[in-house]
Amino acid sequence: MNENLGTQENINPSSNTIEEGKTIAIIAYITIFGLLIAFLMNNDKKNSFASYHLRQSLGLGLTSLALSVINIIPILGWIVSILGGVFIIVLWVIGLMGALNGKEKPVPFLGKNYQEWFKSL
Repeated sequence: MNENLGTQENINPSSNTIEEGKTIAIIAYITIFGLLIAFLMNNDKKNSFASYHLRQSLGLGLTSLALSVINIIPILGWIVSILGGVFIIVLWVIGLMGALNGKEKPVPFLGKNYQEWFKSL
């Protein structure tokens, strides 16, 4: 019986897929420019490992952008934005470490949603 059926998190990519997409996955976490470059690099020959981390990085970037918009609100917005920014940095490190270690592990809290929301990447 195949135990790998089910959600995307349970599907382990082959080591060849990981090695081919690892550089793109790492680049995706290096600023918005890295995300754009990684997207273009992955556009020609889709790699499932790279696409997974592109979705995670895009989600983190958009969440960070939303926190920046909240920053407009005086006092409460500033507090939420600062705490959220620290939280985003922690999630970013977790995502980058996953890419470096060849793991398809979603970032806590929103990672599974990012995979669902950006499944077309």
